[in-house]
Amino acid sequence: MTVRSGRVEALLQAMLDIGAGLELDETLRRVVRAGMRLTGARYGALGVHGAGQVMSRFLYEGIDDETVAQIGRLPECRGVVGYLYDHPQPLRLDDLHTHPASVGFPAHHPPMRTFLGVPIEVQGTVFGTLYLTEKADAAVFTDEDERTVQSLAGAAGVAITNARMFEETRAQRQWLTAINTITTDLLAGGDPAATLQLVADRARELTGADQTFLAVPLDPDAAPAEVDELVIAVASGPDSTAMSGRVIPVDGSSSGDAFRSGAPRRHDRLARDPLGDNGGRYGPALVLPLRAPRAITGVLVTLRLRGALAFDEDELRVMTSFADQAALVLELAEAQHERQELTVLTDRDRIARDLHDRVIQRLFAVGLALQGTVARAHSPEIRGRIDESVDDLQTVIEDIRIAIFDLHGGGITGAAGLRRRIHQAVADLTAGTTVHTTLHLTGPLAAVRAPLADHTEAVVREAVANAVRHSGAAALTIELVVAEDLSITVTDDGCGIGTPARRSGLDNLVARARECRGTFTVTEPDGGGTRLHWAAPLPA
Repeated sequence: MTVRSGRVEALLQAMLDIGAGLELDETLRRVVRAGMRLTGARYGALGVHGAGQVMSRFLYEGIDDETVAQIGRLPECRGVVGYLYDHPQPLRLDDLHTHPASVGFPAHHPPMRTFLGVPIEVQGTVFGTLYLTEKADAAVFTDEDERTVQSLAGAAGVAITNARMFEETRAQRQWLTAINTITTDLLAGGDPAATLQLVADRARELTGADQTFLAVPLDPDAAPAEVDELVIAVASGPDSTAMSGRVIPVDGSSSGDAFRSGAPRRHDRLARDPLGDNGGRYGPALVLPLRAPRAITGVLVTLRLRGALAFDEDELRVMTSFADQAALVLELAEAQHERQELTVLTDRDRIARDLHDRVIQRLFAVGLALQGTVARAHSPEIRGRIDESVDDLQTVIEDIRIAIFDLHGGGITGAAGLRRRIHQAVADLTAGTTVHTTLHLTGPLAAVRAPLADHTEAVVREAVANAVRHSGAAALTIELVVAEDLSITVTDDGCGIGTPARRSGLDNLVARARECRGTFTVTEPDGGGTRLHWAAPLPA
C-alpha cells in the first residue's frame, strides 16, 4: 500500500506540475519529463499529430543535442511511430524490435528495447502520442505503468487545452499588434515597398519561420485570370537577396495555386522552389493568398528549413487572418494613394492646360510674328538670326509639350499603360507630317516601372521630335526592347547628325541616361541617316 500510495502521490504531483505553466512547448516537455519520472524511463518523446501523417512537433528528452545532430532528421510516421499514428491506442512492448511494424533505428541512434506509447486526446481529438522507452534496470513496463501514464495523458489533455488557448490568444494579440504597425505605417504615408517589407518581416516573426517572401503579379494592371507569373517583391530571411526579383510561374507552383484558388495551404515543401533548387533547403511552408475585397493581390509565403517541424492548423488559421487583414490594409492604402494621386493629377492637368492654352499659343504667335518679319529683313545676317530664333522657339515649344506629357503620364504604369503612352507619343509628334513611322515594342513592358517608365516616354518623345524637326527624314523606326535592360533605338533616313541645331536637342537624352545609370550613343548608319541608341538597366 505504501508503494501504491507513493505512486498516486507522485502522479498527483506530476498533474500539478504539467499544469503549472501556459507555454505550449514547455507544457509538452513537462508531460514528457513526468512520464519518464513516473515510469523510470530513460528516454521520452512527444509527437504532435499534423496533417497527412506529418508530425507538427516532436519533442524529446534523454538524448543530448550532439547525438540528435548525428542522427539527423527527426522521426517520421514510419515503423512503430507510424503504427501508433494510425492506431491511437496504448501500446506496451517488452521488445519493440519484435513488433511487425518495427523498421529499426537510424545510425547513431541509442539502443531502445522496452517501449510504452500512449495517445493524448485534447477535446475528444487525438493531439499526439507520448513515447517512453528503456525502463530503468533493464525491467519492462508494467500494467501499472500503463495505467499511470494513461492518467497522466488525461491530465495532459487539460493542460494542453489551456496552453493552446493561451498560445492562440497571444498569437492573435501579436498579429493585431503587427497589423496595427502596418496600418499606422501605411496611413502615415509610409513607402509602400517598405510596408510590404514590414509584412514579410512580421510574418516571419509571428510564425518563427526561417524565410518569408511576398509575391505579386508581374503585371499589376492585369486581371487576376490573366496573370501567368508572380514576382517576389520583398523577402525576409537569409535568402532574401537571392529570392528578391525571382519570377514564379503561376502554373505548377504552390504560390500560383493559392493565388488562383484563393485558398490558404500548408505544404511539406513548395512546388517550384523560388531558388530553383528542387532538392530545396526549405521544407514546411504556409502559402497565404492576400485576399483583398476586390481581388487577390498577391501571395505571402512562410518557410521553415527542410526537416523542421511542420506548420500546424492553429498557425495556418492565425496567419490566414493576418494575411487577410494585411491585404485589406494594403488595399485601403492603395485607395488612399489613388485619391492623393488623383489630386496631384488634377493639379497637373490644370498646369498642363494652362501651359498649352496660354504659354504655347503665345510662343506660336511670337514665332509667326518673327517669320513674318523675315521677309522684310534686308540683311542676310538678320534673316539668319531670326530663323535661329524661330528654331529656338520651336525647341522651347517641343520641350513644353514634353513637360505637358510628363505631367499627364507620370501616374500611368504597367505594360498596357506604357505601351499606350509610347504609341500616343509617336502619333502626337508625327501628326501632320509625311514621315512614315514603324514602331516595335518587345519584351515584358510591365518590368519597366516608374520613374524609368517616365524616362522611357520622354526619351522616345525627344528622339522622335528631334528627328522630325531637324533631319528631313521620310522614314523613322522606333525599337523599344525590354530584356536584361531597357533599350530604345530610333533610326531615321534623314540628313545625319551634323547640324548644330540637331545636336543641341540631344542634351536631355544625355542627361536622362546619366540619371538612369545608362548609356546614350549617336551613330550614322552606312546607308545614311542617324541612329540614336539609349539604354538603362532595369530596377532590381
